[in-house]
Amino acid sequence: MAGFHVMSDAYGMHVQPTVRRISTSDLWDALKLGAEDFWAKPSHYVFLCLIYPIVGLILTQWSSGSNAIQLVYPLMSGFALIGPFAAIGLYEISRRRELGMSSRWHHALDVRHSPALPSIAVIGILLFALFLLWLFTAQSLYTSLFGAEPPASVGAFVRDVLTTGKGWTLILVGNAVGFVFAVVVLATTVIAFPLLLDRDVGAVSAIETSARAVMANPLTMALWGLTVAVLLVIGSIPLFAGLAVVMPILGHATWHLYRKVVEPEQIRPVRRPM
Repeated sequence: MAGFHVMSDAYGMHVQPTVRRISTSDLWDALKLGAEDFWAKPSHYVFLCLIYPIVGLILTQWSSGSNAIQLVYPLMSGFALIGPFAAIGLYEISRRRELGMSSRWHHALDVRHSPALPSIAVIGILLFALFLLWLFTAQSLYTSLFGAEPPASVGAFVRDVLTTGKGWTLILVGNAVGFVFAVVVLATTVIAFPLLLDRDVGAVSAIETSARAVMANPLTMALWGLTVAVLLVIGSIPLFAGLAVVMPILGHATWHLYRKVVEPEQIRPVRRPM
């Protein structure tokens, strides 16, 4: 590791990678390439990604056992907030496959050797902070509408949410607030982690590049965010089991999306004194 650097790259420079404009066909191609990466060795990736449904089940059990049923949906939707960090090992596998290197599942752990690890950790911490803030906001909204008492049962909670004015307020306002959180995460991290694995540009530059990529492709990136959200919801419905397939495909696809939206690094020749 070249040293603990976050604000800039290893040489103290603030790099601004060039971003491209992309089309919807590029999104579908990224998903196709992500699926190809997954199917190359699906058993390895399913094993690697079993942690996602397991964690989802644990969180759901905790919510039910702790009389926090109202947090089940925020926890499920919160996967979209921490997904970019949770899939970092998958970006590494796609990177290695692209370079023709060995890409067995344990190579996902090679991220720990990345010179950009401090920057990766900082952005990861920011995502987890946003995730916790989202849960706090969701709980505060529920408490403001229904009081501090937790739901008596799952049935009572579903009935209150779907058949009362307060319940529909919870649905509409909660989803609107969640949308804001999702937009913030999309704008700041859509390609930040793949960029850091590919080039040690520093956390600030990685976040800025993600923001510039979204501003250059607002509709395309909005469609990408919607696609990710829908697939994560579909993967979460059958007791989170589908995440063992959805997460690796999205993770690999994100790497290929990064390749499409960010210009390759230009290698500058070193001039030697005559």
